[in-house]
Amino acid sequence: MNQKKNQPQRDQIFHLIEQEEQRQREMIGLIPSENHISPEVSEVLSSVLNSKYAEGYPQRRYYEGNQFIDEIETLAIDRLKKLFGVPYVNVQPYSGSPANSAIQFALLEPGDTIMGLALAGGGHLTHGHPQVTFSGKYFNSVQYGLTKDARIDFEALRQLAQKHQPKLIIAGTTAYPFTLEFDKFREIADEVGAWLMADISHITGLVVAGEHPSPVPQVDIVMSTTHKTFRGPRGAMILVTERGLKRDPKLGDKINQAIIPGLQGGPHNATTAGIAIAAAEATRPEFKQYGQQVIKNAQALAAALQAEGLSLVGEGTENHLMLIDLTKQGYGLGTQVAFALDVAGIYANRNSIPHEPCSPFYPSGIRIGTPLVTTRGMKEAEMKQIASWMAQVVELTKSYELPQDKAARNAFIKQFKTEISQHPELLAIRQEVTALAAKFPLFTW
Repeated sequence: MNQKKNQPQRDQIFHLIEQEEQRQREMIGLIPSENHISPEVSEVLSSVLNSKYAEGYPQRRYYEGNQFIDEIETLAIDRLKKLFGVPYVNVQPYSGSPANSAIQFALLEPGDTIMGLALAGGGHLTHGHPQVTFSGKYFNSVQYGLTKDARIDFEALRQLAQKHQPKLIIAGTTAYPFTLEFDKFREIADEVGAWLMADISHITGLVVAGEHPSPVPQVDIVMSTTHKTFRGPRGAMILVTERGLKRDPKLGDKINQAIIPGLQGGPHNATTAGIAIAAAEATRPEFKQYGQQVIKNAQALAAALQAEGLSLVGEGTENHLMLIDLTKQGYGLGTQVAFALDVAGIYANRNSIPHEPCSPFYPSGIRIGTPLVTTRGMKEAEMKQIASWMAQVVELTKSYELPQDKAARNAFIKQFKTEISQHPELLAIRQEVTALAAKFPLFTW
């Protein structure tokens, strides 16, 4: 009796983890940058690898006892070299943002000019967003944009490059529903003598599966996170191509030095092991089938949303994601619709649309994608049902337009969330969503 009384109480964290797992199982996730990992990747993430310090690189550590860590990191590197057909790989970046920063450290000096897609056009903060990020503060950032049909404006990009003579051009996106034309970026980079880097964090799994052109033949450096369509752990990788090494044979060493001591300390060994496993999983025929189904689901979801009367930026998608344009339904509805969808059991994220008419803090769009639901085993029939639910949620929410008076917005959103959280029709949809989600595991081949 006394022994039982003296047993330590289970930490509250475990209860919260169980709640989070239940949330993921009972809801439908449409955030295009999220995915589920395989049981094997999950297993190594909770292994003893987390207990070892391995600052440095294989055979060049600052700590003893890294014999097996060296083998793990070397295996991850070798698998990725073979998978992507590149001569150099670094798997130590903690995530995509420091990986992008490391590349900029390796290639540039403070004040050099870089070019990236503007955030408002679907670019990423680390691609030079002015004054807010490292890349926008320490470099001269020139941002390119989109045409009226929401595609990258290569003619304007060329004119900007010729005028500003950038040292680095970044071909990468975070909310862009179309194919990236790396050959066009290459032409412009060659015209001005710029390094060309591809950030394929969102589309890596599609590239591996053959559902999106590979940047490797066209660019000097590739950066990718490992946890999106690649279905690995939360980390990143930097690849240097044959073209990049031909231009600078020391480029790999410069990347290594930019990671450590430039930006980081010891690598996360469990993440490295997870990346190695994900690289092996990406060679399986089932992974190619997964990439194909991601595209099929995205096209089915896009078509179904349009059939329900919802508008999409660019009128559709060529990859795994799409942007719903809510301007037809009302003013500044992105925040409200995203929250209402969550109440209904579907989680996405609010997002600016090109030529945003409202505010990046209260945007007019919703960003959605199909990597996560495809990992769970959902297919075209489920996409049609999801589109129907989403259309119902938009219809129920569209009367909650954002006030034009900026001072009134915080109070409005707070009151809106209180009201909509108990909306009976949204709660009824959530029951239907939960019933569907229960049929699918979190991960399936």
